[in-house]
Formats: sequence, C-alpha cells, structure tokens
Amino acid sequence: MVAEHSLSEPGEYSDLATRLAAAGREFFRRGWVLGTSGNFSAVVSHEPLRLAITSSGVDKGALTAADVLLVDGDAKVVQGIGRPSAETKLHIMVVRLRGAAAVLHTHSVWGTILSETYAAQSGLSIEGYEMLKGLEGVATHEHSEWLPIIANCQDADALAQRVEDALTRYPNAHAFLIRRHGLYTWGQTIAEAQRHVEILEFLLEVVGRTNAHSPGVRP
Repeated sequence: MVAEHSLSEPGEYSDLATRLAAAGREFFRRGWVLGTSGNFSAVVSHEPLRLAITSSGVDKGALTAADVLLVDGDAKVVQGIGRPSAETKLHIMVVRLRGAAAVLHTHSVWGTILSETYAAQSGLSIEGYEMLKGLEGVATHEHSEWLPIIANCQDADALAQRVEDALTRYPNAHAFLIRRHGLYTWGQTIAEAQRHVEILEFLLEVVGRTNAHSPGVRP
C-alpha cells in the first residue's frame, strides 16, 4: 500500500475526499459527529502543504466528496466551494508536528463530558484496557495513554498554539481533547486515523460509564 501522505497523482484529492466523506457519515451513524459538528482532513501533499478538509457547516450525516475542500498551508481554499472551518489551523498544526497524513475530529457525548470532568487535571490517563493495543505502536494493555485536555478558544491562532504546546509536551500522545468540545486524533493513513477514533471513543465511553457507576472512583 502506498502511504497516503506521499501521493501526488491527479485524482488523489478526489479519492481522499470520497474516503473522508465516507468516514464522516459512519461517525455520524455512530453518534460521534451529530449535526454539523466535527471535521476531517487528509494530506494531499506535504511540499507544498495541501490538505483535503471538510467544509464548515455541513451535516455530517449527508457528507459527500463535494463537501471537501482543498486548502494550503495557510488554511486558504485552493479548490472547492465552501468555507473551511477555523479549526483547519489545528489540523495543519497536527500534520506539521506529527507528520500525520489524516486528522479526524469528533464531538461525542462521552468525549465532551470527560473533557470537562478531567479539565482541572489538564488531561486524562487511560490504562489497563485491551483496546489500547489498537493504537499505533502500542503492544500491551499495560500501556498508559495520556490525553491532554486543552482549553477551548475562539481565536484559532491561539488555540493552534495551545495544541502545539500540548503535543510538544506529550510527544507520545495519540490524541487530545478540547474542553467541552471533542476529540482530535490522527494517523499515517485515513484508515489508521479512523481506527484511532474507534478505539478512543470506545475507551472514553468505558471511562465515562465506569465513572457514572462508581462516582467516587477515577481511573
């Protein structure tokens, strides 16, 4: 398989757009991106940076390839009709810091709840679960995954700086949460990033339900 971040053939943008749209519809079906929430991106090229990313304000349950824009490294539209999310700059930051080929952002109930529950600790540690082995590079359930929680901000540049600070501080993190907002994760392919979403959303729900049944206990 050719790594998606290295592709440069004509039609690649269209193919990535189709795959992002399919992922978005599946996430909607799972209840992770209701309404117009969430955004998804994939790298078309690194030099110069070109990113296929979902347009702002689109219902993810009806997402199509036509709803995916092509933007440059300054988050400006190069191709497509629509407006990129202000959070495009967060995707660009993750791509640059992690060398990611795809970045996926969900707004699940459990991700939102736990981003508030653990906000005072600036993060959430998840360990001891077999599902952790679904994260790239993790080979044991004894792994401890730290999810930084970043305070939300309507200033896109300031929020991107907070993301940079968190990812620099926690170089092994596979994802982060934005407080009262949702989950960001990534991968070297769309499939890997989608797997990370599935694994992490499962674990967030497990932690949330465990807390609900044992309110005096925190993982």
